[in-house]
Amino acid sequence: MTESNEKPVHLERIEAAVREILIAVGEDPDREGLKKTPGRVARMYAELLGGPQQDPAEHVKSVFHEDYNEIVLLRDIPFSSVCEHHLMPFIGKAHVAYLPKGKVLGVSKLARIVDCFSHRLQVQERLTNQVADFLMDNLKPLGVAVVLEATHSCMTIRGVKKPGTVMVTSALRGGFMKDPRSRAEVVSLMHRDRELS
Repeated sequence: MTESNEKPVHLERIEAAVREILIAVGEDPDREGLKKTPGRVARMYAELLGGPQQDPAEHVKSVFHEDYNEIVLLRDIPFSSVCEHHLMPFIGKAHVAYLPKGKVLGVSKLARIVDCFSHRLQVQERLTNQVADFLMDNLKPLGVAVVLEATHSCMTIRGVKKPGTVMVTSALRGGFMKDPRSRAEVVSLMHRDRELS
């Protein structure tokens, strides 16, 4: 079962908190350039963190029955999330693959599932596992492979300040975990362009 959080985002509370932050950093929240900032920030958080109000199971209700048992891979799915440690964004690409067992998903559904889990307070490791586990539990394929590559602003513009660094996480399930040949094939497909360049 997927985590579900029906609690709505309280825009007014976020606005009040942002106003307090502006005061705490020595700003005047009533000056012209900042008057509408608390509302903008509240709407931004509602958009970036709206994942718990979405049910990823909606995206696996409609599957296609196909006699296809080779790798299905959607590469370079752009995603963004918010790191729960510093409330700063991490942005990257997801590569999601599965080995069908009689059922395939519409191609856009994989991207939508990534969005459902990325639009919440996250750490990249958990996000990677959530996408892989969700697909294994709900699509029942022979295997799932998920690789996320992301740049974390909490370490590129603050702290150690190392721009250009990319964090890579992977989650392998079923056949991709058990069979070294399948694992090597899916990793090769995920990174084929890099090998050719």
